Amino acid sequence: MLTVSDRVSAGERKDASGDLLAEALTADGWEVERRIVPDDLAEIAAAVRELAGANGLVLTTGGTGFGPRDVTPEATQEVLERSAPGLAEAVRANAVTRTPHGMLSRGTAGIVGSAVVVNLPGSPGACRDGWAVLAPAVGHAVKLLAAETTKHRQT
Repeated sequence: MLTVSDRVSAGERKDASGDLLAEALTADGWEVERRIVPDDLAEIAAAVRELAGANGLVLTTGGTGFGPRDVTPEATQEVLERSAPGLAEAVRANAVTRTPHGMLSRGTAGIVGSAVVVNLPGSPGACRDGWAVLAPAVGHAVKLLAAETTKHRQT
């Protein structure tokens, strides 16, 4: 899990969204490795690449908006080998039902090696809601990438 924030990385602000996301992931049985980087394209890309090399799922929080230093989607795109637009679209679609500002998230998603990578906005509420959308599907995606046998209910 990667928190992207100038202020959090400088110790000027608490990592509320990262804390919430880590708690939710842990509660759902995921092991969580946390990193914090400033809003810097090269540092974000390096951290995503490193986390993806050691984990099946990488969630980022922060840097997905319209601010001049919000470059998480661009940094993630530099690292992605394949896109998974449905994940980011599902998170955004859910967010728009809660606030019109949900459509302002520019988060992306895709695959790096055998890891699923998804950008989430930097607010605790957006992380909570985004994880609720992703949780039912990402475990299956991680297993598919690891070539594990999966079970799912046919509809």
